[in-house]
Formats: sequence, C-alpha cells, structure tokens
Amino acid sequence: MSFKDHFSTQSAIYRTARPRYAPGLFAWLAAQSPARTLAWDAGCGTGQASVGLAAEFERVIATDPSAAQIGQADPMPGIEYRVERAEASTLADGSADLVTVAQALHWFDLDAFHAEAQRVLRRGGVVAQWTYADCAITPSVDAIKQRLYSDVLETYWPAERRLVESGYATLAFPFRRLDAPTFDLVAQWDLAAFLAYLRSWSATQRYLKAVGRDPVDELGDAFAAAWGDADEVRTVRWDLALRVGVRD
Repeated sequence: MSFKDHFSTQSAIYRTARPRYAPGLFAWLAAQSPARTLAWDAGCGTGQASVGLAAEFERVIATDPSAAQIGQADPMPGIEYRVERAEASTLADGSADLVTVAQALHWFDLDAFHAEAQRVLRRGGVVAQWTYADCAITPSVDAIKQRLYSDVLETYWPAERRLVESGYATLAFPFRRLDAPTFDLVAQWDLAAFLAYLRSWSATQRYLKAVGRDPVDELGDAFAAAWGDADEVRTVRWDLALRVGVRD
C-alpha cells in the first residue's frame, strides 16, 4: 500500500492550525500503561500528540512518512522524530509501553499496522487510537462551515474521510478493549485561527490545487458576518472518538 500524502504541502499550516489535545488524555493513557519508559506516536504529523506524550513518558518515538510534516514538528527533549511508515517502523520488538495514533489511522494499511503494533508493544502494553471530525462553535458559524464541508468540498474529500466521520467504529481492533473516559477537545480561537484550521483540511488543499482558488476565501465574507468581531475569541469543540486496548 503506497503512502497517501495529503498534508505535506500544508505542513506549516497543519502545525499551527490544528487543536491541541488535553493533557488529561495523556495522563490517563500513561496510567493505563505498564510503564512510562517508551511511547510510540505513529503517524505523528507535526507532533501534536507527541508533545503531550513527552510530558508523561521518558522517551517518545514519533514517526511519520512525510518528511515535510516531521520538518515542522516541535523539537523537545525526550522526543525522537523518524521519517518512516507506521506499517514498517524501526522500533525494536516488545519495546513500547504505549502506541498512539492521533487523527491518522484512516491513512494506514490497517492490518499491517496492527501487526506492527503487536510486534512493537510489550506484553500488557496499551494501544490508543483517536479521531475527531465535526466541530461546533455557534449555529450561524456552524451553518457556513457545513456549507463549506458538504457543498463546496463534498467531492474533494478523500474516501478515508468517511472513517473519520464514523469515529473508526467499523475498523478492526485486535486488542483487548479498555473502557476509556470522555476527553474534551476544545480550542479558543479568533476568526483568523478558525479559518486557518479550515485551510488545513485535506479537501481544502485538494480544491485549491484543482480549482486554483481558496474555498475558505470564497466564503470569507459569510464567515466574517457569522462570527462578528473577528478578534473575538470563541470556543470551538470537537467530539473525540477514542478506542483503547491492551496487547495480551
């Protein structure tokens, strides 16, 4: 299976425009893990989850097949970034206490990755996979966002987007399940930050490449009217779908 690269061209935008995960998520995952020696963040992108893991684990290995994404990742003591596919990592057998996949599982060869996770995890190690799709702000802003998502960009979304929308509910998960609490995914953004997030979407970039126009700019006046004061910071919320399991 070839690497489907939908984010290298907007890696700088992705680094700054995506929401950050709550520290409580990583604290809870570390508490479920057999030790806090090594976490592997597969499909790390620009390192949003890697940084959170580094607060809880002695060492984090963060991998992504996109050199451009890795090039934009935040350097931090304890994190080692590697350009490599999740299905064929260079981690040693039985070396990881935790394997995470944040907003990337839908791009993987699932069977190959799960076999790799089984190889890399120590016995009793934990695997956590999560994704987020739609967000909510205010009814008026949400209506314009939905127009962009469904009407303008409908034919530009990769097929894998449907897996995100389902919260990975239909994907195989060959690990013993753990019940996980609900974690909030929240950002405090002004209008410019929110529009940057919309530009980080894979469909937005595919539209821009195919049509030659920024679809977010095309709806800029509508977003501005719905938002009100562009400098006003609003709460943006996503539903985070999380599944966690143990390698027996």
